[in-house]
Amino acid sequence: MPCAWNGQHTMPTKLSTSNQQIGFGGGCHWCTEAVFSALRGVTQVQQGFIRSTPPHDSYSEAVIVHFDPSCIGLVTLIEIHLRTHASMSQHRMREKYRSAVYSFDKEQYAASQNILTRLQQQFDRPLVTETFSFDGFRPSSERFQNYYQTDPSRPFCTTHIDPKLKLLRDRFSEHLKNN
Repeated sequence: MPCAWNGQHTMPTKLSTSNQQIGFGGGCHWCTEAVFSALRGVTQVQQGFIRSTPPHDSYSEAVIVHFDPSCIGLVTLIEIHLRTHASMSQHRMREKYRSAVYSFDKEQYAASQNILTRLQQQFDRPLVTETFSFDGFRPSSERFQNYYQTDPSRPFCTTHIDPKLKLLRDRFSEHLKNN
């Protein structure tokens, strides 16, 4: 079974050539990191700040998700992304906590836009999630990496991350590593 999880929580040092990457901004990167780290077919999640191209020529909290497309597809990743953060909410901190898909090439950019357009039909309000071209990355401080896995009993984790992981278990259980 090529998508089987080996039970390790460590990140691989070298990614296979079949892996692809996509960036997601979904509010707090601690939450986004925990969600994508739980998925079968995701081989690495890099937490930090992604710079996008204009009109938002700035960094925002985000993750880079490395994944094996033979195990989990772009449509599933984007749908999970939309369901596990405030993808329909405008707020004053939206620049720093941008709802975004960051593409790494023109083909992925077009595919992401098409997927967002198709998935919009599943939502009762307009999505604020935008597609941007990836333009740079700064990792978070080492002390914040694997934030949830390091201490899931922290108040932030129990208040903000646990509900997202529950939604993930309830709605996308077939994509979880421990299934």
